[in-house]
Amino acid sequence: MTRTLPLQTTGAARSLGALAVVGVAALALAGCVAKADVAAADTLTVTSTDTACEVSTGAATSGTLTFDVANDSSQVTEFYLLAEDGLRIVGEVENIAPGASRTLTVVAQPGEYFTLCKPGMVGEGVGRAGFSVSGDAVAATGDDAEQKQQAVDLYAAFVKDQVEQLVPAVDDFVAAYETGDDEAARAQFPQVRAFYERIEPVAESLGDLDPRIDYREVDAVAEGLDWTGFHRIEKDLWVPARDALNADGETPAWQDWAPSTDAERAAFGDQLIADVAELNDYVHSADFQTALDAQGVAGISNGAISLLDEVATGKITGEEDWWSGTDLWDFAANVEGSKMAFSLARDFAVAKGDQGAALAEQIDEGYAALDAALSAHGSLAEGFVAYGELTDDDKRELTDLLNALAEPLSQLTSTVLA
Repeated sequence: MTRTLPLQTTGAARSLGALAVVGVAALALAGCVAKADVAAADTLTVTSTDTACEVSTGAATSGTLTFDVANDSSQVTEFYLLAEDGLRIVGEVENIAPGASRTLTVVAQPGEYFTLCKPGMVGEGVGRAGFSVSGDAVAATGDDAEQKQQAVDLYAAFVKDQVEQLVPAVDDFVAAYETGDDEAARAQFPQVRAFYERIEPVAESLGDLDPRIDYREVDAVAEGLDWTGFHRIEKDLWVPARDALNADGETPAWQDWAPSTDAERAAFGDQLIADVAELNDYVHSADFQTALDAQGVAGISNGAISLLDEVATGKITGEEDWWSGTDLWDFAANVEGSKMAFSLARDFAVAKGDQGAALAEQIDEGYAALDAALSAHGSLAEGFVAYGELTDDDKRELTDLLNALAEPLSQLTSTVLA
């Protein structure tokens, strides 16, 4: 019998959607487009309050769009223009102080988008609304370096948004765990982790931060580290069966194991909150932007590759979420993050000529095939079956599709830099 994991019916869960592959040309900064191709547009006004994000219109004509964002809330805020999938950020302006205004200028292609404000610069935001752009496609031109910097800035915005949503999600998850509401914590566990899994390579670049947040028991023991983070909490929430083995496949899971006391739960929960706060501070720091700038588009491309490697080395084997069996959630989130990064590097590969265009198309097809196979087992929005419910044929199909995508994706960075 197939067991579907429990769902958490929160706004964060509803915001998780399938990520469409959209190239950098979907939106370009002003100055990267031929002036003759830019449609005249009146300034759009945005009013951000503590509970709403009011845009003067929900439709515009393709070309240069200017959003004047006034912050009437009590907190620092930011404004986003999101792609149709509701996940990919295609334009944003941040750090708007209460009473202040900032301007976002973009060149918009025809299509469907969303507008969103985020008072406090944390959480999923308020006032998400559809925004339609009609008219003709706008030809992107201009300086290659400027377009590459734009891609880096959009990736930085994506990472910050995911971590901003991770922070309150972890707060709620830890509150349930520390108060003994294990049913709620189990429901939240795979959904909270999705925010982290989409941007995991960023945390992995910060020394021992990723080990503190996301190490499996077998890895912590092997490296002589204190075992903390998501997976330490996971083992409390899914108490191992008497005949279960640890992730090393040898040690009985109950050996030297006892459920955490209330005090230990408080310590593990508070540590996770502190570590995620440290990650949030980092991605909003000048050091993070400097690191991304130094890596450029190659860093984005390598991020796409790295996230797919995460799937291959942990999720596809069922070793990541050893106790809960929620590996397919992590699998899907890693793929979404990889596809997001690829979408920002894609146009630079296509610009290299027929060979680059063919490579991009092959990667597109690889993501589509992998998404289709994953969808047979559920989705981030509706829930996945537990990993143990997959048959050997299911696992083989996912492995084959993952390998088929990994091969052309591994060529992306060299193609972009050629």
